Amino acid sequence: MEEKKLDLNSIIGFVLIFGILLYMFYQNEQKRQAEELENANQEQVDQNSQVKADSLNIANDTKLIQESSVEVVSDSIKALELQNKLGAFAYASTLPSAQDDITTVSTDVFDLKFKNKGGFLSEVKLKQYVDYKAEPVFLIKDDNTAFNINFGTSDNRILNTEDLFFEPSVTKNGDNTVVSMKLKVSETRYLEYRYELKPNDYMINFSINSQGLSNVINSSQDINLDWSLKGLRQAKSITYENRYTRLTYQHDGDKIDKLGQMSDDNETEQDVAWLSFRQHFFSSILVPDQPIKSVNLTSTDLVKDEEVDTVYTKAYNSKFALAVSNGELKNNFGFYYGPTDAKVLKTYDKNLEESIPFGWGIFGWINKAVFIPLFGFLSGFLPYGIAIIVMTILVKILLSFVQYKQFLSQAKMRILKPELDAIRAKYKDNKLKAQQETMALQSKAGASPMAGCLPGLMQIPVFYALFMFFPTAFALRQKSFLWAEDLSSFDSIYDFPPGVNIPFYGDHVSLFPILAAIAIFFYMKMTTGQQMASQPTQEGMPDMGKMMKYMIYFSPLLMLVFFNQYASGLSLYYFISNLISIGIMLVIKKYIIDEEKVLAKIEVSKSKPKKQNKFQKKMQQMMEQAEQQKQAQQRRKK
Repeated sequence: MEEKKLDLNSIIGFVLIFGILLYMFYQNEQKRQAEELENANQEQVDQNSQVKADSLNIANDTKLIQESSVEVVSDSIKALELQNKLGAFAYASTLPSAQDDITTVSTDVFDLKFKNKGGFLSEVKLKQYVDYKAEPVFLIKDDNTAFNINFGTSDNRILNTEDLFFEPSVTKNGDNTVVSMKLKVSETRYLEYRYELKPNDYMINFSINSQGLSNVINSSQDINLDWSLKGLRQAKSITYENRYTRLTYQHDGDKIDKLGQMSDDNETEQDVAWLSFRQHFFSSILVPDQPIKSVNLTSTDLVKDEEVDTVYTKAYNSKFALAVSNGELKNNFGFYYGPTDAKVLKTYDKNLEESIPFGWGIFGWINKAVFIPLFGFLSGFLPYGIAIIVMTILVKILLSFVQYKQFLSQAKMRILKPELDAIRAKYKDNKLKAQQETMALQSKAGASPMAGCLPGLMQIPVFYALFMFFPTAFALRQKSFLWAEDLSSFDSIYDFPPGVNIPFYGDHVSLFPILAAIAIFFYMKMTTGQQMASQPTQEGMPDMGKMMKYMIYFSPLLMLVFFNQYASGLSLYYFISNLISIGIMLVIKKYIIDEEKVLAKIEVSKSKPKKQNKFQKKMQQMMEQAEQQKQAQQRRKK
């Protein structure tokens, strides 16, 4: 076998392979070193970034610490300021309730809102009523009320509760809802407003009591309660509504008084049993458990321009000192927010119905004893407009005997007129004798001008009582009849263009006053003609006749203008009343009074001897004395 030997080519091949391997080992080492260097650089970058991030975090933490320190310092400063300003009451401002939050409570009759700041009502909405725009009736809204207790502290501070925060809570006491608003000095020491609301009741039981404040509040000084309210407009005619918007109060036992109706007014009264901020058909009434010793009352008229769409009618204010017992406040009240309805107010047995202006003296008595019960009965089963007509008929039937007496007296005077004219002609130069003969004839005939006047005077109390009844009859509010949408307001059939407002008349035309004016015109034309025909002819009578003729036109015009903005129910009453009066007069004249029979009775009466009564004797004596004095003066002149 042949032995193999390394040749030159093989040696060269091995050398090349060995060289390639060495080169590859070298390249891998260079690459590895480069990677290690790059990794080392990246680690350094990462370390630097981390250092920067840590530095930034440290800076942010330092800033937060600084800001927190500033806030702590600021809070400390604020706390010191509150402590300096409010003293012990600074505690209330540190509670979670120290913000302008609202507590809402609802009952069957109203929705209420209470503010933490001040602790009083911020809104009272009556759920069962709407205003002339068909929007809910609010007695309190948009800061139209203020309720504040001003007091001094033992460390010589003067504070107002309207600036302080109360802590609210709502609980149940049986069927009643209790809202407690506490102005705290600590968890166990506070001033509390306590409201207790009953189902279907417009009266809120309200108390102001303190606990543990005898050494905080300075009770040696007066602690004054200040309650004010601006009446919100509720009716179509603000002029008419404002006329019946008044501050009314009971004082010194059972005395009822009012502040000015259409002007600013203020009074200080003693022993006030209640005070009413009346807004025509709605009232806000404060009723203390015990009469308030002294109250300062103020009323300001806010309706300066009746043509402007005014939001408020009057601004009311009352200020008085609260009762303090052993250094603590102990005061109980009732707050009435509801309708000015006699039927509702009477249920509280506090004489609150007297806040309604039924009229003074006999006029108010007629309303309360006759018209209110009568209308309540009729409206119980009749539509309200029909009830007014039926009541008018009943009143006119009741007063028909008065109209009969008045007409009979005028008939007698008209029959005697020729004889009375003859007497005045016969004794034209002797007025005393003419007067004596006139009185003698009238006495024998049983006729007298006064007999015609007295029956007319008897109707005045009824007339005025009804004049006061209709504007205050809550039952008529928003009750419609024929074209009248609301019998408690005017019945407009035409509204003038915007900006047109006739002085004293208004910006619209009401129909019922027009009908009433027409009826009054014809009634006065009949009665005035009757009166003029019965008056004896004498000097000055032509001028008197002219004046009576002017009254025929003046009275209807007055009705037309004055009642254009009044309650349509009142104008309806006068329209029907005058129609019935015309009918009664025609019936009396045509079917009841026979002038021939009246004349026959007069002749019989004249033929009988007539004894003078004491009044007639006294009048004759006075006339004779006057005539004697006149004659004596004439003789002395001669």
